[in-house]
Amino acid sequence: MAIRITTLSENTAGMGGFLGEWGISMLVEKDGLKVLLDSGQGISAVHNADILGIDPGKIDKIVLSHGHYDHTGGLRPLLKRMAKPVEIIAHAHIWEAKYARRKGEADRYIGIPYRREELESLGARFTLRKGPLNISEDIMTSGEIPMTTPFEEISPNLQVKENGTFRPDSLLDDQALIIRSAHGLVILLGCAHRGIINTVNHARRLTGVDRIHSVMGGCHLIGAPRERIEKTIAALKEMDVAKLGVSHCTGLPAAGVMAQEFGGRFFYNTAGTVTDID
Repeated sequence: MAIRITTLSENTAGMGGFLGEWGISMLVEKDGLKVLLDSGQGISAVHNADILGIDPGKIDKIVLSHGHYDHTGGLRPLLKRMAKPVEIIAHAHIWEAKYARRKGEADRYIGIPYRREELESLGARFTLRKGPLNISEDIMTSGEIPMTTPFEEISPNLQVKENGTFRPDSLLDDQALIIRSAHGLVILLGCAHRGIINTVNHARRLTGVDRIHSVMGGCHLIGAPRERIEKTIAALKEMDVAKLGVSHCTGLPAAGVMAQEFGGRFFYNTAGTVTDID
């Protein structure tokens, strides 16, 4: 039942020699299977894997949490290093033309920076589906996450361009990786655009397991009002989460409050962090 989670890419580097890069990539190893959640923004996942002595060619599957550049931009260098066909599990909406739109700023494309055909020529074999997918007996994707928590919402700055017209991005492609452990669920987040609490509650419903051991990854509380941060922390405490390792889009103000509130249960999940769960 032992699980190892290695953060290959994140905004900050935990040790000398590692690269920090906006985005995230986490490698799960369990029962001989190696599953990568996201690829980071560029070269950092491959670079940091080399420092850690991890061979990208031994990764079995890749899961994409959603179709933003900072989670998919590392696919080209990874696929080149893997040099083999590999299944990439994602939602069909990853291929939408995703933009960030803020008043007073130019519209900025934030979707996948590659054409599907290029990635497939490098070995990518896409499995696109809306619902959850069992990767192994103890590892699964969440599939689409229902928006049920009143205080969690998707940023209105995130939009999709379709036929020359912009519309709000519902981010139905946002998903998490769920791992069963002897101590409860381990939930890995890319950005949790549809809400960290929505995601955790969905994982509990899917698996029938209430106990949450670890929540790791991006919580998308960057720029969130204090009230939302406080409600998020209260919900996580009510769930009695044993380990909280935040990264990426959580934002330093929210992460700082979480560190104070969770004490020894909290850690900064930076590039190079290795988490072992028995």
